[in-house]
Amino acid sequence: MEETKHAPGTIDAYIAGFPTGIRERLQAMRDVIKEAAPEATEKMTDQRPTFELHGNLVQFAGFKNHIGFDPSPSGIAAFHEELSAYKGAEGSIAFPLEEPLPIDLVRAIVRFRVAENMEQATKKKS
Repeated sequence: MEETKHAPGTIDAYIAGFPTGIRERLQAMRDVIKEAAPEATEKMTDQRPTFELHGNLVQFAGFKNHIGFDPSPSGIAAFHEELSAYKGAEGSIAFPLEEPLPIDLVRAIVRFRVAENMEQATKKKS
C-alpha cells in the first residue's frame, strides 16, 4: 500500500508526502531518470510519477518497504539477469529500502527504454 493519503497533482507534491528516507530515494530516482531521459516529460498517472517520451517511458513509486520502478515488461526482460536479485512482476521491480538504489542500473534501463520508444516512434512515422 502506498504511503500517501491523497492524490497529489504533481511529482513534487507526491515526493513531499513521504518520510525523509523514502523522499530522498524517490528524488534520486527522479533525478537519474531525468538525467538519462532529458527530453522526457513528467506527469502523474494513476497516482504515480510518470515519464513520457513518445508514450509511457517509466514510472516509479514509494511504498512502505521499497521503491517501485516500472520500466515496462520489455525493460524488465532486457535486464532480466541484472534484476534477478530483486522482487518484481511482469513490468515492475521493487528496490528494497534497506539496500542502496541501483542508480547505474536504473540509468541503463531508462536509456534502453528511451531507445526503444524512439525506435517505435520512428517506425510509426514510416
